[in-house]
Amino acid sequence: MSLKSNTQRRPKDHMVNLMLNGGRVTATFREALFDATAREGLSVNEFCLRAAAEKLRASGREFSGLFNPGDLNKGAR
Repeated sequence: MSLKSNTQRRPKDHMVNLMLNGGRVTATFREALFDATAREGLSVNEFCLRAAAEKLRASGREFSGLFNPGDLNKGAR
């Protein structure tokens, strides 16, 4: 398959900003969240966005990726 036909098959999905407001959670949840993000080497925002993306995928929603097209399919960080 040529490079041209490969790029025609998958249209470019451009990056956009996502503004989230701070939420109030219990201290124990925050502690567990910070521990999990430290173990994964991710920021809290990236960890939460990945969790939301996994939940959306599990519910049947379709999108090209989270931070880059195809990144969820590869399990990339």
